[in-house]
Amino acid sequence: MKTNQLTRGESRRVMYIENKDGDIDGVPARVGWVTFSKSGKSVYYRDRTLQRSGGQGIRGNYFDTETGDEYWVSGIKARGSNAHSAESINVEVDADALEEYARLKSK
Repeated sequence: MKTNQLTRGESRRVMYIENKDGDIDGVPARVGWVTFSKSGKSVYYRDRTLQRSGGQGIRGNYFDTETGDEYWVSGIKARGSNAHSAESINVEVDADALEEYARLKSK
């Protein structure tokens, strides 16, 4: 596993994932467990492969390799303002990530 700002050397991590072009299973953004490719350039979440856009994205830093949708993927911020843009959006935390999310928010 390549260590970078996103992976922090971990093979999986609870992160904020926002679909800039639609929803992720009914909501625009979610907090959940993601895993990383060996290079750390791809993120896997809920059967999606999100590949780093390399600065080519307009509203996101990753894109879905199947649909082309842009995604914003980032670490959890203690202050709670994970959304990339200034808009207020509905965010759902995956049930299996609730405990880790609460721990990260309390740092």
